[in-house]
Amino acid sequence: MRLAAYQPDIALNVGAMIRLSACFDVPLDIIEPCGFPLSIKALKRSAMDYADIADISRHDSWEAFVAAPRQGRVILMTTRAEDVLWDFQFQAGDTILMGRESAGVPQEVHDFCDGRVKLPMFGAARSLNVAMSAGMAVSEALRQVRG
Repeated sequence: MRLAAYQPDIALNVGAMIRLSACFDVPLDIIEPCGFPLSIKALKRSAMDYADIADISRHDSWEAFVAAPRQGRVILMTTRAEDVLWDFQFQAGDTILMGRESAGVPQEVHDFCDGRVKLPMFGAARSLNVAMSAGMAVSEALRQVRG
C-alpha cells in the first residue's frame, strides 16, 4: 500500500500525510510542483520529526510519477467517483492518490487511474480535509488487505 499527494497546496496537509505515512508504515509519494516550497522547514510544524522516519519519494512532475516503477493500481480519491470507500475492494500494492486541495486533479490524471473512490457526504458540507480523507482511505485499505 502507498499514499500519493498530487501537487499539494498546503504544507500542513503534507505534514499530516507524512505523519500518517510514518505511523502506518505506508510509503508516501509527493508529486510536484507543490503550492509551497517543499522543504523540511516548511513541514517542520506539522510533520515534526516524522519526516525522518517516513518513506517519502518526491516526483518532479506527474509524468515522472507515471514513469516510476510501481506495483499495483493507482486509486484516486475524488468527489466525482461512483464507488464509495467502504464498498471498494482494495488490493495489496495499491497506491491511494489524493488530489490538490484547491482543484483536485486534471482529467488526464482521472483517466490514468485504475479506480476512483469517494467518501460520501451526509450533511451540507462538500468535502473533508485532504489529509483527513487520506487517513480514512489508508485505514480502510489496510483493514481490507491486512485481514
